[in-house]
Amino acid sequence: MQPTAFALLGPTASGKSKLALDLAEKLPLEIVAMDSAQVYRGMDIGTAKPTPAERARVPHHLIDLVEPDQAYSAGRWRDDALKVVAEILKKNRIPLLVGGTMLYYRVLTSGLAAMPSADPELRAELDLSAARRGWPSLHADLAKVDPEAAQRIQPNDAQRIQRALEVWKLTGEPLSKIQLRKDAPLPFALKAFALVPERAELHARIAERFVAMLAAGFVDEVRSLKSRFTLHPALPSMRAVGYRQAWEFLEGRFGEDELRNRGIAATRQLAKRQLTWLRSFSGVETVLAPAALAERLAHSFL
Repeated sequence: MQPTAFALLGPTASGKSKLALDLAEKLPLEIVAMDSAQVYRGMDIGTAKPTPAERARVPHHLIDLVEPDQAYSAGRWRDDALKVVAEILKKNRIPLLVGGTMLYYRVLTSGLAAMPSADPELRAELDLSAARRGWPSLHADLAKVDPEAAQRIQPNDAQRIQRALEVWKLTGEPLSKIQLRKDAPLPFALKAFALVPERAELHARIAERFVAMLAAGFVDEVRSLKSRFTLHPALPSMRAVGYRQAWEFLEGRFGEDELRNRGIAATRQLAKRQLTWLRSFSGVETVLAPAALAERLAHSFL
């Protein structure tokens, strides 16, 4: 009989992290972060990263792995997650993967050969860049990160250039490498649950949390990162929701009120995309209320 790990999914600001901490007070859990922004050191406020006190109370894994100017791919996360889950199971403890990076969950369960879905926002950015620079220029960009794909794609093949760059930006992996990869099945059973609040409640929580992040010094956090590292807006770390808007604010493109409005709007769009991903997953049990989900999870653990 295979050992079992658990996953707690949900849109941003749905209450996943608090629920996981509450469960860990009653059960021998260790939390495995499934968050593509929390892997970056120094990105604490804007990612709602667990506090040092929370991490001292409950073991957390796959947080603070790389600097914001470094690359970290979905494939690397999968490898790291498999290793960490195996270590937790060896200790006869319960691995609980918690997060809203749906690409990570899909890569974990389906392997990297399962390509990420189209990202309308990213595609719009690539289209805008192509309108300014031309598709041959973007083809040259592709040649730097995925020379094998660039060799197969003509410099004016807009659709294929866009898709190859999209896959690289979303996963951190070259399209040509992903297409060759065959991942082994998971060495453990996985039960997944999703916490999905009502839409109005979720929007209210998103707004409340972003305002709280600003009050906690989020802009100063981004200012500090810009001074300590060689960053640019196209880096995966700085493309994270909130960080992109704070970067533009620090460049003087708009004021504090607009930063708040844009940050909340961008977070709502992220939540919408996360819910779209969730609907595409099979075998994920969705629950609206944290108390009900806590009961279902506890029952599953036992």
